[in-house]
Amino acid sequence: MAITDWPIEERPREKLLQRGASALSDGELLAIFLRTGISGKTAVDLARDLLERFGGLRSLLESNQKEFCNVLGLGIAKYTQLQACLEMSRRYLASTLSEKDILTDPQNTKRYLVAHLRSYPFEVFACLFLDNQNHILAFEELFRGTINSASVYPREVVKKALNHNAAAVIFAHNHPSGIAEPSQADKKITQHLKEALALIDIRVLDHIIVGDGESSLSFAEQGII
Repeated sequence: MAITDWPIEERPREKLLQRGASALSDGELLAIFLRTGISGKTAVDLARDLLERFGGLRSLLESNQKEFCNVLGLGIAKYTQLQACLEMSRRYLASTLSEKDILTDPQNTKRYLVAHLRSYPFEVFACLFLDNQNHILAFEELFRGTINSASVYPREVVKKALNHNAAAVIFAHNHPSGIAEPSQADKKITQHLKEALALIDIRVLDHIIVGDGESSLSFAEQGII
């Protein structure tokens, strides 16, 4: 049965308009993105098949071009649209942070960092550079490493902070293992960076470790920094 033959309240688009996007399941949201199905399958059927094939929405969204385009009915046009949607969501999070004191919304800060860092299969060390009102000046991925570690150089961090004329920073890095727990090396490099930046009156406000899914850990909340 075609979606147009469904009761109006069960059609994904009409449901979204009547009840809001949050009322839709992952499959229904994906069906709206797909717009059309394939022979013998509605957009909702295809969306459900895709979620099952990839193991969920996150795995689908983070699939590479080859994986995505190998699925019957999906091509490069849909892949580019999907990547554009992901980038818009990241920029939306960035814009909501840049408009306010970042410390007034720590959960949104975490969501922003998780969206940027969680999908990497190797460690990435990044930094949010802030002005004296804790507004974002810039976000940069500074160092990349193996699946186990990233080499972080305090001199380079200091140089970047001065280039941005930052008054404060928030560090972040991901754990490809998925476990958002700080290692002794994480604590040690954070202390070294804090001491180096203190010499030029730049505050280290936090260090966020990004794990799997939505998990993250804040050094500030744990009393480590």
